[in-house]
Amino acid sequence: MAQADSKVVVLGALAGVAGISLAVACYQGFRSRRRVSWPGFYLNRTNEQGTGVMLVDGPGLPRGQAEVLERLEALIQCVSELKDEMKALKNALPTLQNQVREELRGHDEVHRPSPLHRTTPTRRKRAAGTITGTRAGGRSSEEAESEGGYMTALTDSEEEEQSDAEQRDEDQPVDMLSVLFERIDFLHQGTESDKRESLNILLEQREQFGQNSTFLWRLTRAYCDVHDVSSTLEEKKTHAETGKKVGEEAVSLNPTCAESHQWYAIMCGIMAEYDTVQNKIKNGYIFKDHLDKAIELKPQDPMSYYLLGRWCYAVAQLSWIERKVATTLFGEPPSATVEDALKNFLKVEEINPGYSKLNYVFLAKCYKDLGHREKAVKMYEAACSMNTVSKEDEEAQKELDLLCPALGV
Repeated sequence: MAQADSKVVVLGALAGVAGISLAVACYQGFRSRRRVSWPGFYLNRTNEQGTGVMLVDGPGLPRGQAEVLERLEALIQCVSELKDEMKALKNALPTLQNQVREELRGHDEVHRPSPLHRTTPTRRKRAAGTITGTRAGGRSSEEAESEGGYMTALTDSEEEEQSDAEQRDEDQPVDMLSVLFERIDFLHQGTESDKRESLNILLEQREQFGQNSTFLWRLTRAYCDVHDVSSTLEEKKTHAETGKKVGEEAVSLNPTCAESHQWYAIMCGIMAEYDTVQNKIKNGYIFKDHLDKAIELKPQDPMSYYLLGRWCYAVAQLSWIERKVATTLFGEPPSATVEDALKNFLKVEEINPGYSKLNYVFLAKCYKDLGHREKAVKMYEAACSMNTVSKEDEEAQKELDLLCPALGV
């Protein structure tokens, strides 16, 4: 409440009190004169009009006049008390504005909501809805004040500050993404129909979250999953090509995301199955570069070491002709040995023992190629002890069946 407005209210009240006081003073003077005598008219028992003297305050005072006098005396007492209160209010007027501010500030500090528990609608929106409803009902803005005359809402500056913060929270749908990612990760571990459902859900949400690298690498992974469960060659190639493009987009959007590099590398490896020899070798280089980057960004992820082990083992098995083609096209062929592959597969086991059936299979292959038969048999038995659940496990079992005669078990 502004100080000028406070003065207007006080002066108006004082004027009203002055008017009442003047009326009371007149009444008191009038009353003092009536206490002596008041000539008047009355009717005698024969209903004849006559004149005489009537004592107003005498023992014979009529009941109605006595009640009026009692009420007037009570009014005089109330006016006297009101004059005292107005005098006190007038004396407190210079400090009234500061007291109101202190009271509002203390109330705001106690009841200000935490940003973590802030409700979605802003105070300004709620205030706007209240004003609209008030106007529709024909009420004035003054009726929104409390009985003490103080507005209970926050000041405009505080409302604006909270509204801006809440708007920023609304612009970042973190909770929606978290729920979406949790569901997608669950479907990734499910059946073939779950994997297809995961891809469909991500495609439906791509327009809204397509600029989020975490969303994009999951979309790349979904293309990889659907590629693996597809039945026709054309469908597999389509998913591989599209997934590679999405993976490249994820990497360019956020080069510091390890998962983006990892799944882009995987899609490059998958595309090698459908490309020409030249592109196959090119994708092999890209595969290696992005796996190295993924390991640099996230050095404790066993999946990256497993994939790098697979790459090293494949390069170590290249024929002389394939190496010659690589040299002709790129100047230098990819270089890796069985020892490099074994090192990466062992790193997987170090980080996550029993990581996968296929990791044990390739450990057995590496030990066999290096002449360590006993270690190879041990890894073979470890692989056989694991259940066959996924398509990858089925692939591992096929490799074990081929490996069995070579190890003599």
